[in-house]
Amino acid sequence: MQQGFYVYRNARLLVAGGWLGLGQGRSWTREEAHRLARIRIDIPNSADADWKIDIRKSTARPPVALRKQLLNLAEDIRQRARRVFAHRGRIVQVGGKEPLIEAWQTEQSHGGMRYRISEEHPAVKAVLESAGPLLPQIRAMLRVIEETVPVQRIWLDTTEGKEVPRTGFVGEAPTEVVAVLEVMFRNNTSDSFI
Repeated sequence: MQQGFYVYRNARLLVAGGWLGLGQGRSWTREEAHRLARIRIDIPNSADADWKIDIRKSTARPPVALRKQLLNLAEDIRQRARRVFAHRGRIVQVGGKEPLIEAWQTEQSHGGMRYRISEEHPAVKAVLESAGPLLPQIRAMLRVIEETVPVQRIWLDTTEGKEVPRTGFVGEAPTEVVAVLEVMFRNNTSDSFI
């Protein structure tokens, strides 16, 4: 997981990733959400002393005068990498007039992050509206699903396996996708249900 600064001196790689001791309060460590964050820095021979290049020319520490700028740059790049990581697998609306309503919502509270099923999602809304006397059981079932999403397991599988969990019907047989679509359109849900 090579993320962070790549420091070159005369076209020779000195530091292959890492955050050069930068961070807010404490040094940043390598994190899965920032694995796409990479910044290339080329320094001249004349900057060896400023960058505290060791005798083996294998480590570098940024000059105090540059640390604030490098910190700001790294924060920006880390935020961008995190957004890309967090939005992997997200369905993007193409063309349609109706806004795309995602099936899952995230809620930040004092107790941490929660994942909730959106009752405004057309598929969920259609089921809830036609539930009749089963509405309490359906709401209870949705709540159980929300409370038992294996977030830690998904995270572990993603970080250890280096694979993105399948989402959005990726890899599903076309007949299975068609079967879901037929039910959705039969029940007059919009085309933004995914």
